[in-house]
Formats: sequence, structure tokens, C-alpha cells
Amino acid sequence: MRSTKKAPSGNHTRPGRPNPVGGCPLTAALAAFGGKWKLIIVYWLAEAPKHFAALRQALPSISQKVLSQQLRELVSDGIVNRQPKGAIPAPVEYSLTDYGRSLLPLVENVRQWGRAHMERSTTQPGAPGKGS
Repeated sequence: MRSTKKAPSGNHTRPGRPNPVGGCPLTAALAAFGGKWKLIIVYWLAEAPKHFAALRQALPSISQKVLSQQLRELVSDGIVNRQPKGAIPAPVEYSLTDYGRSLLPLVENVRQWGRAHMERSTTQPGAPGKGS
């Protein structure tokens, strides 16, 4: 019997993931950058390209498995570039694509909203985090 080797997950390009609710731009956007970590990964990659280990250091509470999965999805959606540097097993550098850079205004708006929300939550009587 002849066995077929599978290529490691990082060595080929996957087509973008389908929109979970056909024709809905909001669900398409959330599928591409939604979740707990993707916008944070984009935020850190906006500074400069980073190796996997540098991303782990910037995001200490993310597991290696989840970071790998999130990066794979961002690469699949054309938001992040994955570039091996050197001979196999090569360290891999991640960077934003031009398409990924188009997310930066959104990342900044979400960051600003989050800051205002944190301030609101700590200054309003009865707000979450104020003993209610």
C-alpha cells in the first residue's frame, strides 16, 4: 500500500474561509478578524514583522496552539504573510500584507473605544467593576 505524505500546515496556501452567513458583510468581517486574539495580533504586527516567539512574548496568555491557529487563519484570509527565514526547520517571520494594513484604522478605532469604555466603567456609579 502506498502512503501519501501530507504537507505541513504552513507549507501551502489555503483558500480564504467561506462566509458563515452568505451575503452578510458583517459576518464575513468577523470571520476574518473576529475573536479574542486576531485584532491584537494585527496590532502587534503593525509595529514590525515578528517571529512566532516574539508574538508569544507580546501575548503571554495565548497558548502556542491558539496562536498557531489564529496565524494560520490570518494567513489564509490574506491578512498576514508567513515567511520562512533560512533552511528547514526555519524560523518563520510574520508580517501584515497590504490587505492586512487596511485593518489598521479599525484596530485603532477599537483600541480608542476600548480605552473610553475602560474609563467609563471605572468612573460611573454602578458601572461594572465599581462594586455592582
